[in-house]
Amino acid sequence: MSVTVCPVQDDFIAEIGDVDLGNLNPGEIEEIKQAFWKYGVLVFPDQSLSQEQHVAFAKNFGPMDLSVLKKAVSSQKLRVREDIADVSNLSADNSILAESNRLRRMQLGNRLWHTDSSFKYVPALASLLYAREIPPVGGQTAFADLRAAYDALDDEMKARLEGLVAEHSLVYSRERMGYTDWDEGERQAVNAVPQTMVRTVPQTGRKNLFVASHIGHIAGMDDSKARPLVDALLDHATQRQFTHVHRWRVGDVVMWDNRYCLHRGLPFDDLRYRRDIQRATVLDIANSCEQEGIQPPEVALRAAE
Repeated sequence: MSVTVCPVQDDFIAEIGDVDLGNLNPGEIEEIKQAFWKYGVLVFPDQSLSQEQHVAFAKNFGPMDLSVLKKAVSSQKLRVREDIADVSNLSADNSILAESNRLRRMQLGNRLWHTDSSFKYVPALASLLYAREIPPVGGQTAFADLRAAYDALDDEMKARLEGLVAEHSLVYSRERMGYTDWDEGERQAVNAVPQTMVRTVPQTGRKNLFVASHIGHIAGMDDSKARPLVDALLDHATQRQFTHVHRWRVGDVVMWDNRYCLHRGLPFDDLRYRRDIQRATVLDIANSCEQEGIQPPEVALRAAE
């Protein structure tokens, strides 16, 4: 039986049926890839994966990214293997994190609109999030289509953004929600990197915005102008007509294209309910500036400023 593809919108979000991600043949993998390039976000219900199977499926799309948590919260012990990002509210002993826990406070930044690993020189291409345990209410994940958001910009704004390079850092996004609890080694591990603000995805040929809450500066632009521009673009890109909210079920695998999909986790009572959702992340082929043929200006490594 062929893979079943059920679009949620014409070219954004699709549910995928008749597939077992832990036991795929080459034809099924190719069908999934073609759906992924078209829709950007794929939902696979009712999966049962080991961590090894989760990573094995992800590797069909490229090399694995390693979790930033080991560097960003160096005092914390990892709960899962290093090639899976733990976006749960659980400690290494599987208990709910305390309100004051550094890892919990840093992870609250996942509720901001972002793309995964844009704060790394080579950012993420795909993320594959697997729900093992979910809260009874809240904790959904919202997605925004940065292709449609770019198409809706006027010509003046498109011309203004062409060739601009932004500086991304995990420090910048966490500062937005008041988290500043870094030691010097952690700050250096998440120093700022350059990413272009407009990019083209090769598989679609479409231009799209590449913005996220990880942006702290725009090269060559005064912060008094850069920060309002970034905020305005995030507000524009996350309007209702560009977004979709996924309500999780245990066993769901949701994968998305970080090159043109913003996402954020929605709030839930994380001091009361457990949420065990784990992410395998695939690296892109190169820095976004390099892919666009843009020579990035030298980025001041000032993530701690």
